[in-house]
Amino acid sequence: MDLSTTYLGLALAHPFIVGASPLTRSLDSAKRLEDGGAAALVLPSLLEEQITMERQGQIHHMDPLDTQFSAALADFPSPDRSALRPEYLEHVRQTKAAVNIPVIASLNGMTAESWLTFARNVEQAGADALELNIYEVVTDPDQDAMAIEAEIRDIVIDLKRSLIIPIAVKLAPFFTAFVHVAHMLDRAGADGLVLFNRFFEPDFDIDAMATVPRVELSTNAELALRLQWTALLHGRIRASIAVTGGVVSPCDGIKALLAGADAVQMVSAILRHGPAYFIVMREGLAQWMASKQIAALADVRGRLSVAHGTDPAFFERGQYIRTLHSDAPH
Repeated sequence: MDLSTTYLGLALAHPFIVGASPLTRSLDSAKRLEDGGAAALVLPSLLEEQITMERQGQIHHMDPLDTQFSAALADFPSPDRSALRPEYLEHVRQTKAAVNIPVIASLNGMTAESWLTFARNVEQAGADALELNIYEVVTDPDQDAMAIEAEIRDIVIDLKRSLIIPIAVKLAPFFTAFVHVAHMLDRAGADGLVLFNRFFEPDFDIDAMATVPRVELSTNAELALRLQWTALLHGRIRASIAVTGGVVSPCDGIKALLAGADAVQMVSAILRHGPAYFIVMREGLAQWMASKQIAALADVRGRLSVAHGTDPAFFERGQYIRTLHSDAPH
């Protein structure tokens, strides 16, 4: 049974990898994840704010006096005591030396000039690849959608000119024409797309009449959106595709692979069940493939994608209209 796959040009024993999260913050947990069966590790995201902090003397985009951010700011050392960039680079070096699976660094932000030099340092520290976590909630009414898309493309172009290691772009789904954005980034040289980022949205406390942070683990209710866009993109772009968010069981992982994912990033399920859950995912996939008499993962990937014959209308307006006129509850 061949469960191997290739993601960002990296050979993986199977498609299930650790997504960017606190799971890989320490060497001990990285080793436990490898022992638990993870095929690769994405390290926690280094925030653009952390990169710019030493230069600016404060957290970019945040008012240190605003009590709304006081808890988050407490996690950041004051500038005169910190060397966040060297610490992150050392973590990359140590993790790479401690495990025998690919190690992918992660940078989170939207400003290319904040990343260029540091990205080179990440490469020199030994990272096998770099994941760009494009996280920006646009609230300025004067910001044009085309300009935002061009900015993301230009970040990829600039980094591809500077780096040898592959680059994946982790995106949110909130683009008017997502397929166009995916093709644009593919042409710009992105080696992979990660679908999709989750925005952590605040809740409202009606007693205190204040906004409060809310962080929830993902459920498979989020998976359908990822399946749709993966099935639409597989075979139509050169870049690898990773699904992240909504994979909580082997069945969910199989769906992502049938849609066309090259890799499946997992965080919430591992937080719920522990590192050994990667073995459950891998064995569940192997058992399903055996039941279907499929010998290689390559014969699974993309079987339900548009490129392999699934009617694109199933993902488009025609299916929406048919669903509305069916007798099924909606």
